Amino acid sequence: MNIFRTALLMAAMTALFMAVGALIGGQVGMVLALMVALATNLFAYWNADKMVLKMYKAREVSAREAPELVSIVQQLAMKAQLPHPKIYIIENPQPNAFATGRNPENAAVAATTGLLKLLNRAEIEAVMAHELAHVKNRDTLTMTLTATIAGAISMLAQFGLFFGGNRNNAMGFVGTLLLVLLAPLAAMMVQMAISRTREYAADKTGAQLCGNPMALASALNKLHQGTRAISNAEAEKNPATAHMFIINPLQGLRFDNLFSTHPRVEERISRLSGMAGGSSAHHYRDQRQLERDQRPEKSVRPETRRRGPWG
Repeated sequence: MNIFRTALLMAAMTALFMAVGALIGGQVGMVLALMVALATNLFAYWNADKMVLKMYKAREVSAREAPELVSIVQQLAMKAQLPHPKIYIIENPQPNAFATGRNPENAAVAATTGLLKLLNRAEIEAVMAHELAHVKNRDTLTMTLTATIAGAISMLAQFGLFFGGNRNNAMGFVGTLLLVLLAPLAAMMVQMAISRTREYAADKTGAQLCGNPMALASALNKLHQGTRAISNAEAEKNPATAHMFIINPLQGLRFDNLFSTHPRVEERISRLSGMAGGSSAHHYRDQRQLERDQRPEKSVRPETRRRGPWG
C-alpha cells in the first residue's frame, strides 16, 4: 500500500510539472517540461548523493577512525541483507542523520557529530537502522527524485512569472498566473505526503531491524529537542534537502516549515511505543517523561571516558 501510494503521488507530481510546462508554453512547453524532468531525474540518479554529501562537507570514515559506528552500521547491514554502505560523519553540532544513494549497492549513511555526542549506543544503533531501512526500501532514490521534480516545478513557475505564460490556453492569462503561483505550493504538499509516508515506513522497518522500538523513540525525542535548540546553516540554505534527514533540520524560520516534510515526532513516538507494547505506549506519550527515563548517566572524567561510536 505504501509503495502504491508513493507511486500515485510521484505520478501526480510529474503530471503537475507537465501541466505547468504546457500552460507556460503550450504543447511545446509540455514536451520541454517532460524532457527537463527526464534530464534532471537522470542527473539526480547518478549525482545527487555526491552533491548532498559535498554540500554538508561530509567526511567518509573507516573502521580505524570510527570503530563503533562502523561496527554498528555493518552489523545492521548484514542483518538487513544489504551491502555495507559508505559511512560519513558531518562536523555539525545539530544532532541529525540521513541516508543517500541511488540503490543499496551505492548507498551511504551520514551522522553529525552532534548526534554522536548526544545519543547512547542503543539510540545510535536505532537511528542507523532507520537510515538503512530507507536504503532497503529504496526511499533514498524516491526522495531524491521528489526533491528534483519539486525544484523543477518551482523553477518553471518562476520562469512563468517573469516571462508570462501561454495566453492561448483555456484557462487564460489569469488562470495561468494562478497556476504558476500555486504549483510550487502543490508540489511542496505532494513532497510532504511522500516523505511522511516513507518516514513512517522507515521507523517501523528500522525498529524491527534493531529490535528496540523504544530506543528509536528515545532517539527521536532527543534529536527533536536538539534540532530545535541548534540550527543547521547548510540545511537552512538548502531547504529542499530537509526531507532526507531523520528529523527536520529546519527551525521554522522559513515559510517552508509550514509544510514540513516530516511527520509529527509525537505521532512517530506513539507508533513506536505501540510496537513496543500497549503499556509503554501510554507511558511514553509524555515527552518530558521519555527524556527523563532515557537521561544518560553522569559523564566520567575525560581521561577515563570510553571511546564513542565516532572514534
